[in-house]
Amino acid sequence: MDEACGRVGEVMDREGGRLQLRPVRGGREWDADPARVRTATPAERLHATLAAVNAASRWETT
Repeated sequence: MDEACGRVGEVMDREGGRLQLRPVRGGREWDADPARVRTATPAERLHATLAAVNAASRWETT
C-alpha cells in the first residue's frame, strides 16, 4: 500500500532508493517512497483486485 497516494500495488523493483510498484492485475508502474509503503491489508488487496476486475469487464463490453 502506497500511503502517499492511497494505491495498492505490487513491488516490481527498487531503483535509486525508490520502489517501483505496479497496480494489481497489471498496468503502469509508479515510483514510491519506501518509507511510505506498507503491506496492504486483506481488505485493501480485495478492494484493489475487485476494482481491477470491474474495470476490465467494462472494457470487454464496449
